[in-house]
Amino acid sequence: MSLENLELYKSHIHEYGFSVINHIFSDEEIQKIIDVLNHIDTSRENFRKSKDLFAIRQFLKEIPEIRDLIFNDNIQKVVKEIFGEKYFVVKSIYFDKPETSNWYVAYHQDLTISVDKKMDLPGFGPWTTKQNQFAVQPPLDILENIYTIRIHLDDTDENNGALKVIPNSHAKGIYRPESINWNEETEEICMVEKGGIMIMKPLTLHGSNRTTNGKKRRVIHIEFSDRELPEALKWSEKLN
Repeated sequence: MSLENLELYKSHIHEYGFSVINHIFSDEEIQKIIDVLNHIDTSRENFRKSKDLFAIRQFLKEIPEIRDLIFNDNIQKVVKEIFGEKYFVVKSIYFDKPETSNWYVAYHQDLTISVDKKMDLPGFGPWTTKQNQFAVQPPLDILENIYTIRIHLDDTDENNGALKVIPNSHAKGIYRPESINWNEETEEICMVEKGGIMIMKPLTLHGSNRTTNGKKRRVIHIEFSDRELPEALKWSEKLN
């Protein structure tokens, strides 16, 4: 990865709301991550299991031994060069979409952040609480500032639930999926190789289809911000 390439990816994200960069992790690095995942105690309450989806919320907090494997030199370089020096982790989730999954995700924006408590603050709301975890829709400028990295542990294409996105939709504020004008908008499938990443702005409309090729799709989803929240509110998953 050369630095001048990162400038290209950065401008693509700025213009279209997403970009794919392959070869961020070697096969050996991915295998080490998978080995850790294969040996975790899945009975904890932040783990969600169904035949269609296995997910771990607060992933980097729950599995701290995986952090050094994930933040290899390439990821650190991407964060620093594309996002900026001051960015830190504010949310992390692990998704495993099994081979037989019928898990289908309709078009949506990622509109909530994870915080440590519920407070009455102007511009913050609605609020939700899951297992003592607080999520809230913050003011637009906070959402516009976030970057998401999705690390792919498997080759992903349109047949095993690769993300589909609507380019430029991140620049239109809150964009209700039911109001998508398909005469104006286009859809793009984001194919990512094993060991590659997809970078996305959370306001980019995205969804995924069911798996049809009997192949796994395992993804580590990490969100980054450089903002402190107002008053006494804090990011619940902040990691420097």
